[in-house]
Amino acid sequence: MIKLYNTLTGKKETFKPVKEGKVGLYACGPTVYDYFHIGNARVFITFDVLRRYLAYRGYAVTFVQNYTDIDDKMIKRAAELGITVDELAQRYIKAYEEDAAALGIRLPDQQPRATQHIQQILTVIQQLVERGIAYEVDGDVYYHAQAFPSYGKLSHQPLQELAAGARVEVDPRKRHPMDFALWKKEKPGEPAWESPWGQGRPGWHIECSAMAMHYLGETFDIHAGGQDLIFPHHENEIAQSEGATGNPFARYWMHVGYLNINKEKMSKSLGNVLNVRELCQKADPKAIRFFLLSAHYRSPLNFSPEQLEQAKRALERLNTMLYNIQERLPRLTQGLPDQEEEALLGQLAASKERFVAVMDDDFNTAEAIAVLFELAREVNTYLNRPQGQKENVLRPLLDFYLEVDDIFGFAVDEEINPLEQEIAALIERREAARSRKDWAEADSIRDTLRERGIILEDTPDGVRWRMQETESSSQ
Repeated sequence: MIKLYNTLTGKKETFKPVKEGKVGLYACGPTVYDYFHIGNARVFITFDVLRRYLAYRGYAVTFVQNYTDIDDKMIKRAAELGITVDELAQRYIKAYEEDAAALGIRLPDQQPRATQHIQQILTVIQQLVERGIAYEVDGDVYYHAQAFPSYGKLSHQPLQELAAGARVEVDPRKRHPMDFALWKKEKPGEPAWESPWGQGRPGWHIECSAMAMHYLGETFDIHAGGQDLIFPHHENEIAQSEGATGNPFARYWMHVGYLNINKEKMSKSLGNVLNVRELCQKADPKAIRFFLLSAHYRSPLNFSPEQLEQAKRALERLNTMLYNIQERLPRLTQGLPDQEEEALLGQLAASKERFVAVMDDDFNTAEAIAVLFELAREVNTYLNRPQGQKENVLRPLLDFYLEVDDIFGFAVDEEINPLEQEIAALIERREAARSRKDWAEADSIRDTLRERGIILEDTPDGVRWRMQETESSSQ
């Protein structure tokens, strides 16, 4: 039974989709005016894994993630670069898909662009105007927050408190300070579309409402995004969508916690914004993915080079174990498990149950990763025992880890194994040193590998390596 923390109600709830066996999931995607940063990556990876896990649990998932390809940031950046807004969008949509692929993020089922859904946007705005919840002033259309009695229910603050604490643009034409633009009158040099209120373009908030309902219906299951979107973006989405249809919008709201850089808030003013493209040139993308999943999604997470290095080492330990299993399996035979092997298979069964239990409990990837390392410690002990291993013991262990990796997506690919290649290169250097009788160099390489927990074994069939079992093998 899956339980999710619902920002709307402020508590964990048993997940019950609108349609049995099916899940409609909408996540706010990038505004495509620049490369996305590591804070965005945490959000995108979290809901990539959520989608995979729901499929693993037997749901047919329809995942929609939009591109915001028209807003103030887009217009300003395009002007700075001397290109059209559409050219800017095309450039950074391509960049997003390249960088997302590097992080192992699978493409959504639908990737709607706001500019390709103008008619759907106009339809929702027209409904709001007809219901008296929106009003037009000189070609601009505003949402009237006071006309929606439950405005503030996602933020858990009444309208008056939100207005007092918010930094809103002063506009005497608004009926209330918290009213926000649904449609913006055309300005010289800006993209514009025809509407019942004249040429103009949509406001940011209305785009997601229209696209989410177009692909998933007026009421769907999960709406997701970063914690920074709770107010005003998601608050306004609820007000717009429910104001237009009279029906509940999303049933469950999930929000990912903030990511800090060296214990400071990431911001352009501090100059500490890390974009994913640059980071992936310096670090293993799978280690980045592993690091971003190593904390519960709602918890704040601090990024530092040292913590990323720790994540890299932990992932290396896990992948070394998987490599050792894969390397030995072809040479093993089946047989009746002995007492130690029966205990290991029993722990495998318990780990499977524990993995599902912690993931079902509000998607706790941190605890799930701990389960993997707890089992890995026992697997490494088994791999190191002198009496050898059996195929029918190692095979189900490998199958479990591969099954989990189809959800988490951070194990090293079998065909392209950077760790294996690095170790092979060091072994080759050591063998060359030994052949020229440079024992100091050979010993130095062995010591370097030992410091990383990798043990070399000189056998008649050549050099083999394995993972040293230590207490640090668990996360």
